[in-house]
Order: sequence, then structure tokens, then C-alpha cells
Amino acid sequence: MNKLVIGILAHVDAGKTTLSESILYLSGKIGKLGRVDNKDAYLDTYELERARGITIFSKQAIFEIGETQITLLDTPGHVDFSAEMERTLQVLDYAILVISGADGVQGHTKTVWRLLKMYQIPVFLFVNKMDQAGTDKDKLIKEMKDQLDDGCIEFGQAKTEGFYDQLAMCDEIMMEAYLEAGHIETAQIKKAILERKVFPCFFGSALKLEGVEPFMRGLVKYALIPSYPDEFGAKIFKIARDEQGTRLTHMKLTGGRLKVKDVLTNGIWKEKVNQIRIYSGQKFEAVNEIEAGSVCAVTGLSQTRPGEGLGIEEVSAAPVLEPVLSYQIILPEGCDPRVMLPKLRQIEEEEPELHIVWDEQLQEIQAQIMGEVQIEILQSLIQSRFGVEVAFDAGRIVYKETIANVVEGVGHFEPLRHYAEVHVILTPGEPGSGLQFRAECSEDSLSKSWQRLILSHLEEKNHKGVLTGSAITDMKITLVSGRAHNKHTDGGDFREATYRAVRQGLKEAESIVLEPYYAFQLELPEKMVGRAMNDIEKMHGTCEISQTNGETAVLVGSAPVVTMRNYQKEVVAYTKGLGRLFCSLKGYEPCHNAEEVIESIGYDSERDLENPTGSVFCAQGAGFLVSWDEVKDYMHVESYLQKKDDLSGETVRNQIPYTEERSISLEEIDQIIHNTFYANQGRKSGWKRRKTAGESYYEPVTFVSRPKETQEEYLLVDGYNIIHAWPELKELADENMDGARMKLLDSLSNYQGIRKCQVIVVFDAYRVQGHSEEVIDDYNIHMVFTREAQTADQYIEKFAHDNQKKYHITVATSDGLEQLIIRGAGCSLLSARELKVEIEGANERIKQEYQEIQGRDRNYLIDVLSAEAKQQMKELIREKP
Repeated sequence: MNKLVIGILAHVDAGKTTLSESILYLSGKIGKLGRVDNKDAYLDTYELERARGITIFSKQAIFEIGETQITLLDTPGHVDFSAEMERTLQVLDYAILVISGADGVQGHTKTVWRLLKMYQIPVFLFVNKMDQAGTDKDKLIKEMKDQLDDGCIEFGQAKTEGFYDQLAMCDEIMMEAYLEAGHIETAQIKKAILERKVFPCFFGSALKLEGVEPFMRGLVKYALIPSYPDEFGAKIFKIARDEQGTRLTHMKLTGGRLKVKDVLTNGIWKEKVNQIRIYSGQKFEAVNEIEAGSVCAVTGLSQTRPGEGLGIEEVSAAPVLEPVLSYQIILPEGCDPRVMLPKLRQIEEEEPELHIVWDEQLQEIQAQIMGEVQIEILQSLIQSRFGVEVAFDAGRIVYKETIANVVEGVGHFEPLRHYAEVHVILTPGEPGSGLQFRAECSEDSLSKSWQRLILSHLEEKNHKGVLTGSAITDMKITLVSGRAHNKHTDGGDFREATYRAVRQGLKEAESIVLEPYYAFQLELPEKMVGRAMNDIEKMHGTCEISQTNGETAVLVGSAPVVTMRNYQKEVVAYTKGLGRLFCSLKGYEPCHNAEEVIESIGYDSERDLENPTGSVFCAQGAGFLVSWDEVKDYMHVESYLQKKDDLSGETVRNQIPYTEERSISLEEIDQIIHNTFYANQGRKSGWKRRKTAGESYYEPVTFVSRPKETQEEYLLVDGYNIIHAWPELKELADENMDGARMKLLDSLSNYQGIRKCQVIVVFDAYRVQGHSEEVIDDYNIHMVFTREAQTADQYIEKFAHDNQKKYHITVATSDGLEQLIIRGAGCSLLSARELKVEIEGANERIKQEYQEIQGRDRNYLIDVLSAEAKQQMKELIREKP
């Protein structure tokens, strides 16, 4: 039988669980429709889920449609449990994304969409609640195309001419097929869906079973059944425990077969499978063997972790979504935290969005979580499983740190009869990239086995930053050099040297504190937009109006989590319940109040004994400590960056014959005198001082002249602002706006012909309902009409921000606020008056040049003849009869 694994995902309250119930009912899996509000949904099996009416843990159900067996994985929709949803994505063949027809594309919907794109999962969309008043199918399709993907196409009217037209626009192969045959084959549509070029959309009401059957038929018709290799492979995506406390490892088989009593290993541990369970809802069936494409739960494995790959499967990348809030777990009196810690680790295994941290200095347990809804869930789990009532403090933000420059970190560990030295390069990474480890070290200096050991030590530790003691992120750590001793080095020495190398590099680097940011969508009455934008500015956030219909406006943007944590309550208060705020984690960005955070945390990297910044060297049979700022004076292996700089310096000298002259420094004068006048004194110097790390390993930079890079010039003109600022155009606009616009375009077109720069004239169209951004090339200039809810100012600001480094940009506007923003973006400015003077001046210059050319072109022969020749010509004329 064909097998498919499909996940169902949504923003909270979109009707995801209701759709699951409808699919199971119509497929014959269940005989009665369960409901969330009746607390009898088939897949909401936990008491907490039924009590709160939300999905907290991912579950599975197995049903059949024709010849296809579908494993449906129901995932949480609430943003606080989105990490549970993310880990399920690793095993999906296809995803069903449920969108509320009443609410449209919401904040968390976009987060889910980004994750689906990142994991490259094909998607079917079901727009639910279409029975509610005010839903508009055409408007929803347009919204999905604008905010998700142009490939979102309604499949409810398949095989029509309009349907094929839309499909043909998504792929060249389908376009060719449609032009040749007038239709597109189902096999081609399947392939386009699998390649995420097309996203089938279906509409209906899951509660009333409307549109669900066509959706199920479309799902089976347009999904390609995956094929699997014969070699064994499995992807672990979840750890859980049953009612008896038995540990369950949930996995999907991606190759071969699995039998009871088979031995599984990841290269480190090796354990035997005791039981294979196929779950559907709360019940399971024990089987002796399963084949590829199946999802099962296995008992007998005690060391598995979510994201691990077995057999031919590789380990998954770290999850994108991670905890942003930290709370102290307050234990009841008489409860030993060291006894409670192993029990909490069990829950941590099962909940990917929960991190349990033991703070040795404070002797307290901290829980890092995604959101405040999790607190109640965690309290209930601890109470029901261990019989302990815990409390939580007020909580705080989980900060992180990164670096802004490239540095070389050196760690040395050499107490008596031990030896190891490690050199690593710390490089800033892309935002959201996490930590990346690699080795670029010659085996001549360090054997492959030592290199692998150092990389494992780099990966095993949660490295702390030096400003706040927060975890480091968005960084590449590259092993470049090191040294071992044939007799005295063991594995533990390299652990110490590796940790110290990272810390020493962080102390030298320019560190940056990062804080979590929310991406938000705020829906509220249009008359309250000013208040909301003012609030967001005070919260150090940014926003813009994404749409408005005259009554309601939608603001989208981002703001720090710490300032926006309790804003939902404020929105409800000042909008009298009419406003709605949707937040999803955007990622980490530089902290808006870094100095205040550093001071309040009060972390001292020099006193953190568990994370030393200095190194240990040995002299006269005894080890001694060297502080981080002096380690490079004592290190045994040559500096990697210094060596690289020396080589690049030689290359520059060989390739570039000319360097700018610069004044000679006092140090260079001393060096010249030392190498000449005192050259023959040998060891007779009266005193010697120890060289600093900078003098020993880093030479002054040679200033090399390079040809100045010319940037293409762009002139951005705020069209209506200029029209209303030029008297002759304003007068014309009062009678005929089109005429004024054409006259402005004529002036700018002439100006472009003279200056040869790129001219973009931007006109507001933000009040035109349904208008999408339009770019028109008018001879030699570009006209832009902005999309609905986007002003010319917003377009110009975005263009300036995105392209300031690539082009030389000048903006023509007399809007005072806009001028301030453009100045901040590093662009040049022209007021409306200055633009007019500039255009008139350019026209005058070209006119004068033309007149000069015309004057020079009228050459007469007589003007260049000598006086003697002129006299001879006169005589000839007189002699002529």
C-alpha cells in the first residue's frame, strides 16, 4: 500500500483540530465527530489539551483514502509550542496549512510558512471557516499570493481555462505544455507541487464538513508517493513517555525495515529495540516489523535525542525556534534541587521548547521557555508526574552574544606532565546562523584524531559570552592550528585548551549583546493607528501599515520581546477589545539597551572560574597562570592571522608597484637606528623589555592606494511632493493632475539625458484598493506607483536602506521628516527648489555648449588664408571679364 506522512499546521484557532476530526470522520477512521469545545477531539488526548482547548503535543492518526495509507501528524498551533511543531517537520512528505477565512494570513502563519520553505516541504492549503459572514474568497486568494507565494492557486475549479492559465504562469515546462496541448497533465502538476512551485488551495468549513471531501480527493490525487532505499535509515523527531513511564522514541523509517530485537546505533551508543508501536490517537498496535515510510514509537532506547539520524540518515540542524524567556523554578521547602534536576531533565527530553539550566553559583534551577503559556503546562506536568508543586519567579529575557570582528583565540594548557595548545579563528556569522564549527588545520601541525577531538569539544559546550555570560551565537569557529606533546598530551588537555581558546578570543573581540525580537501583526481601528505607532516607537520597534480598508488598519513590524511582552493587554484596553496582536519570534538582533543590560546582569568574565579566559603555562617544573591579554606573548605556535597577514603583505608588494607615502613613525625610526648604528653591539644592550602581543605578531598596516570605486548614480524623486512644491506644476495640477505629472516626467527625462544617471519617480497609490506595486519604464526614466497601504516615503526609505552601499543615491523631496530619515540612511538630498535649480542649470549648460558647437562649426576658407593669398584672390576677381 502507498504510504504518505502528512503534517497539519496552522495559526492557533484557525480550526486545525476540527479539520483533522473531519478528515478522520469522512475517511471512516472514527464514527463520531469530536469537537474541541466538547473536549472529545480524537487527537487531543491529554487532559491539559482538553481543558485549554489547544493542541500542546504532536500526535498521530492513521487512516486510508483508497489505496493510500496516510499518517496524519497533528501539531500545536500556539506560538509557545511552535518548537514542538518544528521538529515534526523533519519527517513530513507533505504539509497541510490551515488558514482561517475570517482572519486571513496571520503572524504565526508566516512563521510556519518560512519554516516550511526552509525545510522544503510541499504544501496544500485549506482555507477554513468560509461559512462565516464577511469571508471573501477572491480577497483571500490575493492575500495568500501577496503574503505567502504567487503559486497559491485555487484547485476547487480544476481543469478550467483559468486554472490552466494560472498553472502555466508558475513553471516554464507547464507553460510549454499548455501552449502546445491546451491543458496540463496531472503528472506535471504533481511534480510542480513537489518542487514547491504550486500550492493547491481549497476552501470550505471543517465544522460543517463543507469542502473537506474535495480537499481529501485533491490531496491523494496530486501527492506523489515517495520511494525509499533498501538500506536502513530512520529520523528521530520526538521523545515521550506513556502512562506507565516507559520511554518512547518516535521516528520515521526512511529506508529499509525495522524488526523487534534489532540493534540500533548512532556510532556512540548501541541499544536493542524491545517493542515497535504504531500509534493512532491514544491507542497503539504493537507490531513485529515495519517498512520504510512508516512512523512508529520504539521502546528500549534510552539515549536517543530528537533530530538524530540512524543508519543512512544524518543529524538534523539545530531548530530555528528557541526559548527567549528564563524563569527560576521555585521548589517547595525541603525539596532538594539536585534530586529534582534529573526528573526535570526527563521533561526537557520530551519538550524541545524547554531548556533546564542549573546555575552552580546561585544553586538554582532555571527554565528557559518560549512563552508564558508554557508555565502553567510545566507546572501541571511536574505535579502530575512527580507530585511536586513548583512556582516560578517573574522571569527575564534570554540574551545572547556575538562578535563584530575576526579574531584569533589562543588556549594553552600545560600544568606539569600535561600539554596542549589550540588556535581558533572566531568569525562573525549571518544573523540566525547559530554556531558553525570546522577545521582548516594542517595535519603536519596536528593529527586528524586530535582535530576531531577539538571539534567535539567545541560542539559539546554551551560557550558563554564575556559581556553578560549569555550563550554565544551567529559565529563561525574554525580550528586553524595547535600542538600536542608525544608523551604528555591526553584528551582532557585539549578540552581545557579549546575552551580557553574560545574565551581568550572573545575577550579580544568586539562583543555585541543580542536580544530576541518579535515579528508582530497588529489589527486595530484605523483612527488608533497613530497611538499604536507611537507605542511601538517607544518600545524601540519598527512598523508600517500593510493594509487598510477605511475602518481597520493592519500594522506589521518587529520589536524587542522585553518591551512587547505585555502589550497585548494594552491593545485590548485602548481599543476596547477591537484590537488584536499576533506575535511570532523573529530572531535575535543587537540589544536596544545593551549598556543597561550589561550593568544589570553584572557578569564578570574574570571571576567565572568555570569558564577561565587565561591559560596555563609551565616553567621550571611548575605551572603558572597567564591572563588572556598576555597569552599571545607566551604561546608556542605561530599566530595564524599574523602569518596570513605576512603572506598577503608580500603578495601586495609583488602585485602593486605604487603605495601612497605616509609619515614615518617613531617606532620605525627606532628600528632603523637599531638595525644600523647598534647593529654590531650583539648582546651588550643595557636592558630589554618584553614585547607586547601587538609588537610581536601584528605589524603596522601598509596603506595601499586603490583606484576609487565609482558607484552608479540614482536619483529618487517623490513625485507628488515635487508637483505641489513647484508653482507652475501645482497650478497645472489643480486643473489636470495627469498634465502636471507628464510635465514633471518630461523635465526629468531631459535631465536624465544630460546627467546619464538612473531616475526613479515614485507616486503614491497607497489609497487605491487592491493596487499592487507597479513599475513603468517611460523612455529613459522609471515610474513607480506604490502598492496599497504603502506611501512613496516608505518605498524611497526601503530602496535607500537596501541599496545605499551599492549605489550613490540622491533623494529629491521637501518632506522634512523624510529628509531626516534619508540623511540617516547615508544618502544625498535635494529639496524641490534645489532640484528645480539643478535641472534649469543643466539645461542652461547644455544650451551654451550647443551654441558654442554651432559657432565653431561655421568655418570659412577666407578666415584661414594668408594676407598674400587674399590679395591674389582680389586681383583675380578684378581681372575676370
